[in-house]
Amino acid sequence: MQTKPLSWSEIRKNATAFVKEWSGETYEKGEAQSFWTELLAVYGVRRRAVARFEAQAKRIDGGTGFIDLFWPGILIAEQKSAGKDLVAAEGQAMEYLNSVTEAEQPRYVITCDFETFRLRDLEAPPGEDPVVIFALEDLPTEAERLGFIAGYQKRAFGSEQQAEASIKAAQIMADLYIELEKSGYDEHESSVFLVRTLFALFADDSGLWERDLFLEYVETRTSPDGSDLGAQLSVLFQTLNRPENKRLKNADELLLRFPYVNGSVFGEPISIPYFDRAMRDKLLAACHFNWGSISPAIFGSLFQAVKSKEARRELGEHYTTEENILKLIGPLFLDELRQRFVDNQHKLPELRRLLQDMGELRFLDPACGCGNFLIVAYRELRALELDVLVRIQELDRRAQQTALVMDEDDLVRVRMNHFYGIELEEWPATIARTAMFLVDHQANQDMSLKIGQSPDQLPLTESAQITVGNALRTDWNHVLPASEEVIVMGNPPFIGQYSKSVDQTEDMKAAWGADYDGYLDYVTGWHAKANSYFRETQRAQFAFVTTNSIVQGQPVPALFGPLRRDGWEISFAHRTFAWTSEAPGAANVHCVIVGFRKGHPRQGARLLSYDAGKGDPIERPARQINAYLADGPWVLVQKRSRPLAQLAPVVYGSKPSDGGHLVVERNQYSTVSRDPVASLYLRPFVGARELVRGEDRWCLWLEGLEASHLAQSSLLKDRVNGVQEFRRSSKKAATKALASTPHLFAERRPQSAPFLCMPSVVSETREFFTAGRMAADVIASNLAFQCPDPDGYAFAIASSSMFITWQKTVGGRLKSDIRFSNTLVWNTLPLPEVDEGLRQKIIEAGKSVLEARALRPERSLADHYNPLAMDPALLTAHRTLDKVVDKAFGCKIADPTEQDRQETLFARYAELTSAGQLDLSAKKPRKKRA
Repeated sequence: MQTKPLSWSEIRKNATAFVKEWSGETYEKGEAQSFWTELLAVYGVRRRAVARFEAQAKRIDGGTGFIDLFWPGILIAEQKSAGKDLVAAEGQAMEYLNSVTEAEQPRYVITCDFETFRLRDLEAPPGEDPVVIFALEDLPTEAERLGFIAGYQKRAFGSEQQAEASIKAAQIMADLYIELEKSGYDEHESSVFLVRTLFALFADDSGLWERDLFLEYVETRTSPDGSDLGAQLSVLFQTLNRPENKRLKNADELLLRFPYVNGSVFGEPISIPYFDRAMRDKLLAACHFNWGSISPAIFGSLFQAVKSKEARRELGEHYTTEENILKLIGPLFLDELRQRFVDNQHKLPELRRLLQDMGELRFLDPACGCGNFLIVAYRELRALELDVLVRIQELDRRAQQTALVMDEDDLVRVRMNHFYGIELEEWPATIARTAMFLVDHQANQDMSLKIGQSPDQLPLTESAQITVGNALRTDWNHVLPASEEVIVMGNPPFIGQYSKSVDQTEDMKAAWGADYDGYLDYVTGWHAKANSYFRETQRAQFAFVTTNSIVQGQPVPALFGPLRRDGWEISFAHRTFAWTSEAPGAANVHCVIVGFRKGHPRQGARLLSYDAGKGDPIERPARQINAYLADGPWVLVQKRSRPLAQLAPVVYGSKPSDGGHLVVERNQYSTVSRDPVASLYLRPFVGARELVRGEDRWCLWLEGLEASHLAQSSLLKDRVNGVQEFRRSSKKAATKALASTPHLFAERRPQSAPFLCMPSVVSETREFFTAGRMAADVIASNLAFQCPDPDGYAFAIASSSMFITWQKTVGGRLKSDIRFSNTLVWNTLPLPEVDEGLRQKIIEAGKSVLEARALRPERSLADHYNPLAMDPALLTAHRTLDKVVDKAFGCKIADPTEQDRQETLFARYAELTSAGQLDLSAKKPRKKRA
């Protein structure tokens, strides 16, 4: 009794007999059904169990036709007499697809005239011919073309078609979950039941057992009303958990055709769910879908979401693309292994050594979720291993003139139980284990296709090792002992420093110990754990995907200082890019990928950059990648109390703390300005909003207030009294104390000459910083920064590309917007001393920027610097300014990129600060860990 798919040698033997039987046949009506029944039998498939003849379907013209052979989810076939037009027959078959439900849509269309097969793949990858034509007599050598009949799937990993199939599959599982939820079935048991159902559906379509055996069981052994479906499935699942030699001899013949799987999937006892007709119909619809076409990595992410109502509404919009996963695992380990294969194509001993080394690697994802990184890494390593095996066979055949037969240990060195994960929740952990089974089977199918051998798939004897627990509280060595063969990777949760819960803050303290400073994002806890995990290991490497906040602003020294101190360097990095799904409506998260190594021979690093954070990365070799992901000296930029350059200090503007009584809004201006006394004290008042948007606002600046003026102006008196009352009612002692001088701003920093005014936050889309020069009579609010600038030199520097590059590189962020800091950005700007001639050129270039703005007086700074609508004259003025400022910083590249400017800035910073003294790896003493 057949319980697993036929091997390729058996299929080719059957194909030879089939050709001998059917050569010379020409008549469609008389023999078509026998022809297709026997063709499916070549691949070990019982036609009655999977496909039907003469299925009724509607044509485009509204008429009714009959499909010669229809296998839902797999293929549609049209058989013609010898010599008939197969292209026309294909068109006829394609018409019928309009009346097929989405779940039953087939991937393949086959037309045949007994002499020739025409096969169309409706999901062929871009660039690949979707149509294949071959003669009946060539079937034994072309058998792989129809391998999908036996469950041997041809997959283009990461393709749009596979992503779409995975989304449809997850939607089907969501429908099943909703029905279970409505019936009141226990949540945990629902999870177990869904995973078992998924395994059975996948097994039906991928050759783990007879094709559509599970479908046959549901259709023939359960009542149409669904009343006994739960009980019958429970019986089936128990059978799958029992070895064949221990099953009852008088059991249902159909049950006995199922192979033994084992307890890793079917062992846990659960109660019997209740089903009705609608639920049975949904399960049958799921059976008709082609589960062999899914990507376990993508599907796993989506399957994880089916239990959430909110996530179900957006199903397909939020999953980690395989392309993004490959961005990490490629430079971390995969590219090097592939290069070894290329370099040793003709060296048999080296190829065997490569297999051995791959088999010794172990992988840990300590934030594994539903296992995406483990799944893709395992799949890619198995694919590389297969390429090596094929090449070894080729070399051995040349030497021995015979086919090579290997035992299982030689065949598969990369095993599922080499892959480990830590996951906080049980449901995604279960999905991770199950998805690894699926990708393991796909890898074994590919092996069978290419070398005619593969390990036995069932029963399941090993699995990925997924531990359920809090990764920041778990000792990783208890999961997988650290060694030089272990590679750590993953995508820890994105939670900002101010978004952490109390428990998560305690997690961070436990992970970082004495190195925790309170400013670090939650994701950095995994860096601390990786550092601790590999503490006794001489050579090690790890890489994580994180938000780009870890390489911006004040937290940078707190993260990279301890790592550098403990011997880590950056081996590769992806600069900021949008981590998003390929589906419409997905939310963007701006990410970086940073790979670390220690104990490896010092060599160059790989730095990958993106155009506006999108598209394919551009790679350039780097001598050394620093903590800001620039090719430059290792520096950690920390706050300074005074400017490093010859620039005036930048400080906050004046703070009213007045309850609004000293501030005059636009709708109040006419009233205040008509008051002959109050108008004497009226001054323009500019904060970040007024500066950037060009809005008008004023304040009553009452320094030097004449006492008699209060008596002369009831408006002025009422406003001062309002300030006093506001301050007296404050709960803050410092504010209460200010009630004694209610006419004065709480903090006063007026300027006596023209000054530079800078907003505290700037849109991330700005190509230049939106700074402005103000007259001395303007009062800057505490929502803006200011600095004396009598000649415009500070304005010119702040308006340059060099400055905004430094701001974006070392400054912090408010959400994704640029957050200016005087101590971290302005005071650390590494502008060398310039001679008077160059200084004047910079000032003149800055004046040209102001003159270009004046050409469009109706525009605010926000309008002027809209990246999609900058005036050409203003853009030209900025480019002229950049040329002289770039020269001042010592940049010798004619048209520098942002990355070029970063390298220049860090070189200057190192020179001006003796950067080694700022390197925490050298400066900070080792503290005893808590």
